Amino acid sequence: MQNAIQVLNSLPSDIDTIFEFYDLAIEHQKKVSPKQWQGFSRELVKHEIAEGRQYKILVNGTVATIFAVTYSDPQIWPGKNDEAAVYIHRIVTHPNFRGYGFVKVIIDWAKAHRKTTPLDYIRMDTWADNERLLQYYTGCGFNHVGNIKIAPNSGLPKHYEGITLNLFEIKLEG
Repeated sequence: MQNAIQVLNSLPSDIDTIFEFYDLAIEHQKKVSPKQWQGFSRELVKHEIAEGRQYKILVNGTVATIFAVTYSDPQIWPGKNDEAAVYIHRIVTHPNFRGYGFVKVIIDWAKAHRKTTPLDYIRMDTWADNERLLQYYTGCGFNHVGNIKIAPNSGLPKHYEGITLNLFEIKLEG
């Protein structure tokens, strides 16, 4: 039986689910890495929902993955902020749905999103020492285009302070 997969904007009623997913991600990060997210502001997520930048992926009507986007990311992508890009952040898949390949679903969503929002690039980042994600993202079609060290007090969430990130992008053609 084929799974029905939908990518939809998150709603204000999804906020508790979003934070449940963040908690699950942090617990997983504690098991596999010395680095973890430090939690996020509910106000930030409410703002993203209001702006239509927080998404959920449903499998047969059940939330399987969440992610956020922005169209400007100057602290992580200096000098490239004038390029038309969607920046993917905070992808979290519920443990019951790992292995479904949702990054490829997000790439397909971004390509379709291009019909209503001018985009030349799909971009994302992850901790530079996460070799497993580097391999996974390049296997999904992203090019590893370098890394950047984030300065303290960058204005980004706390887990970004003083770390080095791998940068990935897909150049959209046509």
